Amino acid sequence: MSSYIPFTDAQKERAASVNLEVFLQSRGETLLPSGKEKRLARDHSITVGGNTWYDHAAMRGGGPVSFVREQYGLSYPEAMQLLLGEEGEAVPIVKERADPPRKPFVRPAENHNMRRAYAYLVRSRGISREVVNAFAKAGLLYEDAEYHNCVFIGKDEMGIARHAHKRSTNSFGKTFRINVEGGDPRYSFHHTGTDDILYVFEAPIDLLSYISLHPSGWQQHSYVACCGVSFQPVQKMLERIPGIKTVFLCLDNDEAGHAASARMAASLQEQGVHSGRLTSTGKDWNDDLKVLRKHEQAQEQGQERGQVQGQGQSLEQRQPQKSRQNQKRQDLQQKPKPGNEVQTACQTFGC
Repeated sequence: MSSYIPFTDAQKERAASVNLEVFLQSRGETLLPSGKEKRLARDHSITVGGNTWYDHAAMRGGGPVSFVREQYGLSYPEAMQLLLGEEGEAVPIVKERADPPRKPFVRPAENHNMRRAYAYLVRSRGISREVVNAFAKAGLLYEDAEYHNCVFIGKDEMGIARHAHKRSTNSFGKTFRINVEGGDPRYSFHHTGTDDILYVFEAPIDLLSYISLHPSGWQQHSYVACCGVSFQPVQKMLERIPGIKTVFLCLDNDEAGHAASARMAASLQEQGVHSGRLTSTGKDWNDDLKVLRKHEQAQEQGQERGQVQGQGQSLEQRQPQKSRQNQKRQDLQQKPKPGNEVQTACQTFGC
């Protein structure tokens, strides 16, 4: 049990002003870029920016003290001491600055065709062309004009685009994916069905891959890609479709995906919604789909080789028959014609 340690108002203010990005990096934490913020590599649902943090899966956040207490399991005095350091001085603090006004959401301009998007999604990712067609016709998927990225659109109840997620079409090298600034994360990429089942994914490509793996009657189900592991898109789908009774959590098969699924399951249970966990064999559903496509390709190549071998055998079987026919033809050509027997005998015996 830790002893009581009084902290001055100045110390409390310094601790509350600690730059979490600098603090976490000083402790060896890996942070990933996420727009203007940073995302924890060990838990993708948590983002930090300056002296604030937010858990998108649990839908709560706060300042440095609450972060340290929750993430490191420390008491209040222990958290304060860790943030202030041995000398009672805080690690680099955040300078006060006015938050810039939020930019309005503007969806990227559409390209006049989707050649690169189709090539990437269908050829490189193995997604069914029919599935890509369905989302493209619904205005939920297109190729942007400037950089030829895949753009996954999320619309509100009135059919107005409120969210966009961009994914580069590069098959090799560095990939690029980001949410368009100003979008409402509650309306991420989704499909609204007619039954009472909802499938939840991290990325739009995982959503499309799962449908490609399980295409039978997919239109009747509802699907949502959180573009991360935030619970907000799931909550919005529950509000928009009150009849949802079962939610299948299809997040990535990794530590972050399992942790986020557990948090989502707890939130769903509080609302009386049944949930289940579906995991891919690989890290995500696209990994599984690409394995299937390779297997299908190998089967097709095997069938083609079998057909070629069968054709070769047929030629060999027909060759002896042709040889016999040629021999008969030669025999007939060498056989004396009727009447020639007499001329031959006369020539021999001198008729």
